[in-house]
Amino acid sequence: MNTIKLDTTGTNVKMIAHRGLSGLERENTCAAFVAAGNREKYFGIETDIHRTLDGKFVIFHDDNIKRVAVDSMVIEETTFDTLRSVRLAERDGVKSRGDLIMPTLEEYISICARYEKAAVLELKNEFTASDVYKIMGTIDKMGYLDHTVIISFCLKNLIRLRKRYPNVNAQFLLSAWDDKHLQSLVKYDLGLDIKHTAVTEELCRKVHEAGKKVNCWTVDTVEDGRRVIGCGVDFITSNILE
Repeated sequence: MNTIKLDTTGTNVKMIAHRGLSGLERENTCAAFVAAGNREKYFGIETDIHRTLDGKFVIFHDDNIKRVAVDSMVIEETTFDTLRSVRLAERDGVKSRGDLIMPTLEEYISICARYEKAAVLELKNEFTASDVYKIMGTIDKMGYLDHTVIISFCLKNLIRLRKRYPNVNAQFLLSAWDDKHLQSLVKYDLGLDIKHTAVTEELCRKVHEAGKKVNCWTVDTVEDGRRVIGCGVDFITSNILE
């Protein structure tokens, strides 16, 4: 299987690899991040972060690892060492590769840095302020804050971020739009990251007039890609489009 080419010629649209290049490699693994890193078209690599039972951080999307790892474990109720020992399944559901394990935050950032890609990091669930600052502190020590975009469906996470990191790029994740959200974007200096089916020309115009940018997820067909480009988005997050 190959990536699907989306023509962005003549636009300023930037492409973001969703959970790494998850259309080719198992999502949110170092293999998926490297696959995205090796492709010039991608501006950034998106991923998700959770807190473990013992206060460490791992890269994974779901609360429970079963869909990707077969084994059933809730991340927030499981220690880092236990999670790290689990081999993840290939995209066909078979555990056949020893390199498919749950990455750490440091591994993800290191790959983004090596390939000079923006790190687009989703804070899953609600984090305490302390945990938000631990995550950001780790990225800061690695010298990559200026190349990181923090995204979250939880506005409280972004508010906590802003109290200590007013200049870090951040986007508010939404599944649907209401004009009341514009106030939050302006108040907390946030971009918008919204489900592609909710994107319209009017929405993009309003957000742009407020001085903010529009990202959209998860766009996996050329037809949808062309539509959101026509609406005026600034970023497209995709599993497979390049």
